[in-house]
Amino acid sequence: MISRLKSIIISLFILTVTLTVNAADFFFKDGDKVMLMGDSITEQYLYSSYVEAWTLARFPAWNITFINVGIGGDRSTGGNNRFKRDVLPHTPTAMTVDFGMNDGGYRPFDETGFKTYMGGLQGIADQAKAANIRVAWCTPSPVEKNELGPAIQGYNETLEKYSEGVKQIAAANNGIFIDQFHPFIAIIDKGRAADPKNRIGGGDAVHPGPPGQAIMAWSILKGMNFPPLVASVEIDAAGDKVTKSQNCKIENLKVNADGKIEFKQQDAALPFFPEEAKSILQWAPIMEELNDYRLKVTGLKAGQYEIRLGGKKIAEYSAVALNDSVNLAPAVLSDGPIADHVKAVWAAVKAKNDYYHQQIFRGVVLAEVKIPDFLDVKIDNIEAKRAAALKIRMARMPELFDAIKKTLIMQPHQVEIIPVPKQ
Repeated sequence: MISRLKSIIISLFILTVTLTVNAADFFFKDGDKVMLMGDSITEQYLYSSYVEAWTLARFPAWNITFINVGIGGDRSTGGNNRFKRDVLPHTPTAMTVDFGMNDGGYRPFDETGFKTYMGGLQGIADQAKAANIRVAWCTPSPVEKNELGPAIQGYNETLEKYSEGVKQIAAANNGIFIDQFHPFIAIIDKGRAADPKNRIGGGDAVHPGPPGQAIMAWSILKGMNFPPLVASVEIDAAGDKVTKSQNCKIENLKVNADGKIEFKQQDAALPFFPEEAKSILQWAPIMEELNDYRLKVTGLKAGQYEIRLGGKKIAEYSAVALNDSVNLAPAVLSDGPIADHVKAVWAAVKAKNDYYHQQIFRGVVLAEVKIPDFLDVKIDNIEAKRAAALKIRMARMPELFDAIKKTLIMQPHQVEIIPVPKQ
C-alpha cells in the first residue's frame, strides 16, 4: 500500500511539474529588443524572420521583439554611418550584424577593401558598445556559383577571408562569432557530390531563397546556443505511468485494455520550420538539430501504432521505434493542431515584418523625395513631414507585436497512441 501511494505521489509530481527549456546559454534573452542589420540578403527578411519565429516558438512566454534594418547594396561602412538613424531609435539590447557580400567587391581579395570593411565593422562595434547593445557578428553567406567544381572557388575565397575578419571583430569586442559561411559551403558541396548540377539554396547566386536562408538561420541559432528541446515525454505503458516529462505537462493518462494510450499534453514551447524551405532537409539536419520533440513509450506489445493529435493521425511507428524514442517534430509540423498553431504564429510574424519593411523602413525611412528645382521647398519641411509620418506608422507596431503574442498562447492537445490492427 505504501509503495502504491508513493508511486501515485511521484506520478502526480511528474504530471504537475513543467521543466523550463534551458535558456541560460542562449544569446537572446527575455526582454530583448533585437535589431538585425545587413545588406540585401538581410533586407529579404527571410533568415531574420526564421530566426525570429524559431526563438518565439521556443520561448512563447518571452517578451522579445525583432526589427530588420537590412538595406540592399549596403556595406559595413554604410551600417556604421546609418547606425544612429536606423538602430538607436529602437533602443535595442541585442543585434545581429551581417555584412561582407558587397564589401568584397565581387573580385579577388585585396587588403585595401578588407581594411575598409574592418573599419566599418569596428565603427558598428564602437557604437553598439556605447549603447550597451550585445552583438552577434555573422559571417557573410557564400555565393552559390553556377560554375562546376568546389563551392569555395572564386569569390567565396574572398568571402572566406572576410569571414575571418568577422571572427577577429567578434573577439576584439566581446561579441559572439557566428559562422554561417562554412556550414553553407559544406552543404553546397554535399549537394554537388550527389549531382554536380545541384543548386540547393534557391534564389540566385548571391541571394538565397528559403532553403538557403534556412541554412543561414540554422547556423545563426546554433552559433547562439539555441536550445533544441521543444518537449519530451516518456511513458511506461505496462506500468500505466509517466516516467519523465520535460517542458510540458501531462494529464489524464489512460492505458486501456485494448492497448490504446491517451493523455492531455500542454507544451511550453513549439517546434518551427518554414514549409517553403523543406527541400533543404535532404541536405542538412536542421529539423533534428533545432526541433527535438520527443516521445518514448516502453512496455508496448509488438506491432505498429498510430500517433494522433487532436483526433488527427500524424504518424505511425513500431513498438520498437517508440521504445527507443522518436522525434515527432516533422510529423506534428505537417498536420494537426501543432501545425495549425505554428502557421498562425508564422502568419503574425510575417504580417509584422511585411508592415515594418514596406510601410516604415522602405515606406518612410528610406523613401526618396525628389524636389523639382522650380519649387521653393526647404529640406527641413520634408524631414519634419517624414518624422511625422514615421511616428504615425510606428504607432501601429505595438498592435502587431501584440498580435504575435496572442498566437503564442499555448493550448493543450489530446494525444492518442493507438495499436494498428494486423492485416
